[in-house]
Amino acid sequence: MTIRLWDLAGAEDDRRFSPHCWRAKMSLKHKGLEAEEIPWRFTEKEAIAFSEQKLVPVITDGEREVHDSWTIAVYLDEAYPDRPMLFGSDEARTLTYFFKHWVERNIHPAVFKVILIDLFNRLHEKDMAYFRESREKRLGKTLEEFAGEPKAALAALRGALEPARPVVVERPFFSGRGPGFADYILFGAFQWARAVSPIRLLEPDDPVYAWRERVMDLFGGYARQAKGYPVWA
Repeated sequence: MTIRLWDLAGAEDDRRFSPHCWRAKMSLKHKGLEAEEIPWRFTEKEAIAFSEQKLVPVITDGEREVHDSWTIAVYLDEAYPDRPMLFGSDEARTLTYFFKHWVERNIHPAVFKVILIDLFNRLHEKDMAYFRESREKRLGKTLEEFAGEPKAALAALRGALEPARPVVVERPFFSGRGPGFADYILFGAFQWARAVSPIRLLEPDDPVYAWRERVMDLFGGYARQAKGYPVWA
């Protein structure tokens, strides 16, 4: 049976912007598994009610339901051990789990602040009120107030990426000689931005820029072909 993936979409069905969904999609490509990617919006909770939670990504693989990008990656390695591994070893999985938390606590907030207004403007109209109300409650201020200093936010993001640069100077990928789930974790943040915002996050001489190019070229340029803005804009 075909794997099915519920994937967060913007105003258009093919504008897919969730960093967590991008992790899952790149993981499926890594394993050489085909999946039906189903567009989903924030206000369509009932569509994934079978998963007994309210967030994507969610996949079904035959009778099996799996949600959360980390759990999906672990499942794929355990269910398909004969295909290229996302982690490679228990030690690699543990270090990747640390990397996941570093990205989510340091890079995601920085990206969010840079792209917030562009992201809001590219949501489906039925999601806009929900997004504004839920995010402004979380932030304690309006979206416009939170995103009020874009140049400072961009500088903060580039600074937050500093620990990543020496790694991709020495190795082509964060997972070593070839890509793995650690790469897809950080890459998801850049695809999130590229899907909704023309803001140039990285300069071409940045080692992270070169790494992002390598990941965008994987799997026949799968990620590069997705709807979004040019990274060199």
